[in-house]
Amino acid sequence: MSFESGSISCRAFFVPRDLPDNAVELFAAHAAPPLDNLKDDPIQGWVGGRHLLDRRITDENAYYAGHLRLTLMQAERKIPPALLKAEQTMEELAQLQATGKQYLNRKEKSEIRQAVVERLLPQMPPQLKGITFVHSPAERMIYASCVSEKQLDAFQIHFARTVGYALIPAMPADTALRRKSLDVEELAPSSFSPDLDDREVSCVIGEDFLTWLWYMSEMEKGAIALEDLGEVAVLIEGPLTFHMEGDGAHLTVLRKGSPLISAEAKTALLVGKKLRAAKLNMVFGEEAWSCTLDAEQFVFRGLKLPETEEKLDPISRFQERLTKLDRFTDLFFRLYDEFLSRRSRAEEWRDEVQRIRKWVSDRQAAH
Repeated sequence: MSFESGSISCRAFFVPRDLPDNAVELFAAHAAPPLDNLKDDPIQGWVGGRHLLDRRITDENAYYAGHLRLTLMQAERKIPPALLKAEQTMEELAQLQATGKQYLNRKEKSEIRQAVVERLLPQMPPQLKGITFVHSPAERMIYASCVSEKQLDAFQIHFARTVGYALIPAMPADTALRRKSLDVEELAPSSFSPDLDDREVSCVIGEDFLTWLWYMSEMEKGAIALEDLGEVAVLIEGPLTFHMEGDGAHLTVLRKGSPLISAEAKTALLVGKKLRAAKLNMVFGEEAWSCTLDAEQFVFRGLKLPETEEKLDPISRFQERLTKLDRFTDLFFRLYDEFLSRRSRAEEWRDEVQRIRKWVSDRQAAH
């Protein structure tokens, strides 16, 4: 799942200002150390986009098809749990036999384990992994494969340390502030359930957005009109992950069968839960995209881009894929803009919420 081929799992970042003219030199100065330096603690640093040992960063391997493309390489040694347990057990049995004891206390077991780790760890081959990013100057965005929070923290820290400023993750709150000058913290909660008052639900703007997309996809025949652009067709599919803070089960995950028309989906909506994750399909013109959207953080998992021409050379294919990725994020954030415009106009939003509540109440649930 890379930017060059196949599906993509990534998140987007707003670039607050142009990359430095000496960006390549800055990343080269923070390149990954040689694997010979790898001891007990992990090491990490930047490498070129060709492979995870591409340590000598130059214009040749830092840019691909005109896009800055680099990887934060992370290397560490790990002992497989089964091997560690077996070696530790062997040492414990040997010590019991040598001392004539019936059992070992906690301290003795801990000392044996530490000795086994110190003996085995230097023999373990390095395990490599990477977080790749691509800079899109046209959209002033960076796409990076840091989908977990741990990866996000590592990527942001190293990027800021390298270039001297921090990227802005395109999460729901940051995106609303940047694109619409809207502080979502000032928005009052909205209940989509006809059985709950607004004060009984939490306000998670990304979940409101994804649930609204689901409503729009069913009630507006999947066509959402965007200003100066035309209509974008949207379809929501399972698996569905519902969420609501409060008493009881916070998460409900529906996977098999027909989750959208299931009794469990209707029940989740009636008790005030909203969509945290679902499969999002978008069609614009003759192009189609699909991904699993994490609405809490706007992470796109398994994003499938429109097909590219098979006869294209690798560089042209990469350029076309980045163009289609740019178009996807542009359409996605325009949909979010439309939602925020409605969400921020109190009277219009109250009417919208009433229609959503009726949609919830009238849903036909298949048992």
